[in-house]
Amino acid sequence: MITKEQTMTTEEIVNDSKEFSLFSWSAQSALNPLVIESAKGVYLYDNDGNRIIDFSSGLMSVNVGHGDQRVTDAVVEQMQKVSFVTPSCTTEVRAKLSKKLAEICPGNLNKAFYTLCGTSSMDNAIKLARLYTGRHKIIGRYRAFHGGSIGGMSVGGDPRKLANDAQQMPNAIHIDDPYNFFGMQNLDEATKLSLSLEYVERVIHFEGKTNIAAFIFEGESGTSGCLHYPKGYLKGVKALCEKYGILFIADEVMSGFGRTGNWFGFENHGIVPDMVCMAKGLTSSYIPLGCLMVSDTIAAKYDNIPMMIGLTYNGHPVAIAAALAVINIYETDNLIENTRKMGAYLESKVKEMRNHHPSLGEYRNTGLLGCIDILKNKSTGELIASYNASGDELKISNAIAAKLRALGLYTFVRWGYIFIAPPLCIKESQIDEGLAIISEALKIADEALIS
Repeated sequence: MITKEQTMTTEEIVNDSKEFSLFSWSAQSALNPLVIESAKGVYLYDNDGNRIIDFSSGLMSVNVGHGDQRVTDAVVEQMQKVSFVTPSCTTEVRAKLSKKLAEICPGNLNKAFYTLCGTSSMDNAIKLARLYTGRHKIIGRYRAFHGGSIGGMSVGGDPRKLANDAQQMPNAIHIDDPYNFFGMQNLDEATKLSLSLEYVERVIHFEGKTNIAAFIFEGESGTSGCLHYPKGYLKGVKALCEKYGILFIADEVMSGFGRTGNWFGFENHGIVPDMVCMAKGLTSSYIPLGCLMVSDTIAAKYDNIPMMIGLTYNGHPVAIAAALAVINIYETDNLIENTRKMGAYLESKVKEMRNHHPSLGEYRNTGLLGCIDILKNKSTGELIASYNASGDELKISNAIAAKLRALGLYTFVRWGYIFIAPPLCIKESQIDEGLAIISEALKIADEALIS
């Protein structure tokens, strides 16, 4: 038994964690995890007292920043009242959060179905779409991620799913990115958009327009490289969904709750989905909670017949209390407005960095969800590592990641991307601090650049 007096060394914590637990998405023997003792605002503090600036909000999720005691207080207060009720019961906090979510969601997205996380929000969205429409096919993008469950992985195209190919959910269909077709590079934007939407409509007909239950899109692209939708693309896809009676599901697990400068990423595209998958920023990851927001139209079908989806932690009062406190912080601390300001500031500072780093390619961001392309070849635009790269191709990427960690910055370096998605409470001086570290690490890519 470990008591407060029997503190563990950093080495003991790492060794016991590796010996007695499994880490996700990793070769276990190669792991050297950071040991985090505490966190506050945009900073993590490791077990040896070192300060680390968090430039990815944990998993693009700790939106209000670390260690906000207003959330802690709300959780403790709720636990002192009641820590769990079955899904057939309700609580005051459930009533308050449900009403609040209906207020911040546009259109008739007024019904909250609570889940445990983003993955369970996605799985229940898939099930509900099939139940509601009586159809079976779900269409997603190759370059998208919708969670680690069999359903979410099947609908997404992230290469982490490939090891589970034999276990995937049937009737998950994928489409390519808009404009990503041979011979389109010399066309004007309007023509590219028209051809991209014609491609989507062809897929609908190829798969059988009466077989497709839903399209699933991220409100804004995340771990695939923050790939931007062309202006008008999501609106065009939504119009096709309405034309053929197909539901549109927005995955806002990463892009929701202020991350893109609006409550939800889809609001940047002028659409209202039929369902919205939420998690991460809903509680700022202080406690696990997900939500599937459903339109009144869909919900009405189940007024008099059972809705056959459910889970033990539906409406967990402690997690809901955390979400209420977090949403209040977004509003009282003006974090969505700050996201827009800091996103613009980031753009200007990254633009300045290009004068010093020839390896720095395109920077794509929406609010505080973005990433930098790191170039291997400046003349061709080739990245230091391709999509789904592995082995020796990741040599430079791994060196950059190691340098960032050594200099005290935590973020994701994936393939040819450095992700920048700090907590929404970040200040200009903290952005400068983080970018200075990234600038130092980019020298590794500068030296390896092919002009």
